[in-house]
Amino acid sequence: MSKATLNTDTVHRVGFLDKASLHIPILRILQADGTTYETAVLPVIDETLATKIYDTCVFTRVLDERMLGAQRQGRISFYMTCTGEEAAIVGSVAALDQEDVILAQYREHAALRYRGFTTEQFMNQMFSNEKDLGKGRQMPIHYGSAALHYQTISSPLATQIPQATGVGYSLKMQGKRKVAVCYFGEGAASEGDFHAGLNMAAVLKCPVIFFCRNNGYAISTPTEEQFAGNGIASRGVGYGMHTIRVDGNDMLAVLAATQQARAYAIEHNAPVLIEAMTYRLGAHSSSDDPSGYRSKDEEAKWQQHDPVKRFKLWLINKGWLAEADDVKLHEKYREEVLAAVKVAEKIPVPMLDEIIEDVYDKPTPVLRKQLAELKEHIKKYPQAYPKSAGRL
Repeated sequence: MSKATLNTDTVHRVGFLDKASLHIPILRILQADGTTYETAVLPVIDETLATKIYDTCVFTRVLDERMLGAQRQGRISFYMTCTGEEAAIVGSVAALDQEDVILAQYREHAALRYRGFTTEQFMNQMFSNEKDLGKGRQMPIHYGSAALHYQTISSPLATQIPQATGVGYSLKMQGKRKVAVCYFGEGAASEGDFHAGLNMAAVLKCPVIFFCRNNGYAISTPTEEQFAGNGIASRGVGYGMHTIRVDGNDMLAVLAATQQARAYAIEHNAPVLIEAMTYRLGAHSSSDDPSGYRSKDEEAKWQQHDPVKRFKLWLINKGWLAEADDVKLHEKYREEVLAAVKVAEKIPVPMLDEIIEDVYDKPTPVLRKQLAELKEHIKKYPQAYPKSAGRL
């Protein structure tokens, strides 16, 4: 075994290591009252950046509120919020370069918004209309944007983790000083793809930031039923990569950690693991009822750690935000989102022929045959497919 990678210290009596052997501190900068800890080292941030971060948080909160309501009204089929996890998502994306490649799980729409995804683009995707960048082929909240370097969401857990290693390796081979950033929850870290992806990234020295949102639950499964180790951060150390655990409800801590993680990944062509300790304030999705696996008291406790409120207090303390302006901002986005919903839901779905385009260079005979059969089926039962029947 190589002495370069293994500790060669020896002992002469049995002594086992356990999860307490590795002490992993948690980075905190911003306190609940909007003040910073006395000895805290702040990230690189100015009023312009701070304002953009908060604007993204407010838009995302409003979008989540409105679209969950739209799902309940039957206007869209599915929705997932990032309520309570905004600092983990926005704080990290704000530390990136616009051309760094994002591989998200399914709760990172705030990152897409930060990069410039418009309200209309969000709506077109969720209503799967003809203006949707994904041509209506994905269920709601499965966004993607080549222009914004945000790879399209895939529903199966953890598939993006080894893909991120491949993207990072590609960036390195091309000599680009960019990183791949891979978001996932602690539940996804129980998949085999997590272990394969991190090990490859460490061995091949790929500039990838693996960002774990540890929100306490994999849908309804609490962390204590998922793993017995010292969280997810200990695994990064085990795979030989730089690792940090951060308060995921602390915008400044997440921003600072990600800024330095990106600098390290580029300078050393090496991966970094960030574990952000946070909490999902809402349901896992519009199909979930969290009252079946967690208490109202638990939720109320975590409401006190609301990351958006904490950051808002810091902005007010800095003199960068006034309460009156905050009220106007919320109202602006409520009106904007509602107006966009009314427009997007009236735009027709894509023409049916588009369903087989872009799958291969040229549609295969099998796909053409299936499309013809689909058209005949819809013609026979048009009342069952009111949107598609007119798009043959």
